[in-house]
Amino acid sequence: MTGQLGEDAAPIRVFLVDDHAVVRRGMRAFFDMLDDIEVMGEAGDGQSALDQLAAAAAKDELPDVVLMDLLMPRLDGVSATKAIKERYPGVEVVALTSFSEAERVHVALEAGAAGYLLKDAEADQVGAAVRAAQRGEVHLDPAVARKLTRSLVAPQHTATALTPREREILVLVAQGKSNRNIADALVISERTARTHVSNVLTKLGLASRTQAALWAVREGLVADP
Repeated sequence: MTGQLGEDAAPIRVFLVDDHAVVRRGMRAFFDMLDDIEVMGEAGDGQSALDQLAAAAAKDELPDVVLMDLLMPRLDGVSATKAIKERYPGVEVVALTSFSEAERVHVALEAGAAGYLLKDAEADQVGAAVRAAQRGEVHLDPAVARKLTRSLVAPQHTATALTPREREILVLVAQGKSNRNIADALVISERTARTHVSNVLTKLGLASRTQAALWAVREGLVADP
């Protein structure tokens, strides 16, 4: 289970935000066992997280990934996620939710979250989600993905609005591939891959790569997670 750190790679820096101290302790204990991920701070609500991230930014010590609970006092996870993505676009956010709160994830994704996890996810899946977010990839918890897929509002257009290359791009996005992975797979530049992804989202009326992945699953373009 222990992650392997490359010879010259720095550990992925993670910031934990949850109003339950026992959840933060459990995650910190898990990450302490990994070589490639380190916890650089934690907060009990969204406002405290923003305050600490502002202090970290002043020292040029921002985390790579924030694990964000959605239901918290003072400032909830959705509002905090939106503020983080506006102020620090290079910081990725992974939403933490219970299955009963799955519908709230839609709003978190629109606020800029890169993915989401159930709070009772296996430890290995938590590590995988953090690594995927740091690489700029989409991470979907399979159980929540199925629930969200059923409730996803249909966009104005269908896959027929896409060119064959754009449908190819959509499938790769749904498989969690980053722009760099897509570029490598299709032997195109990363800039071209980024443009294709943007065109796909625009044509389908979707707000994020994660929504595109859910849409592709619902339309049968890729297998259900």
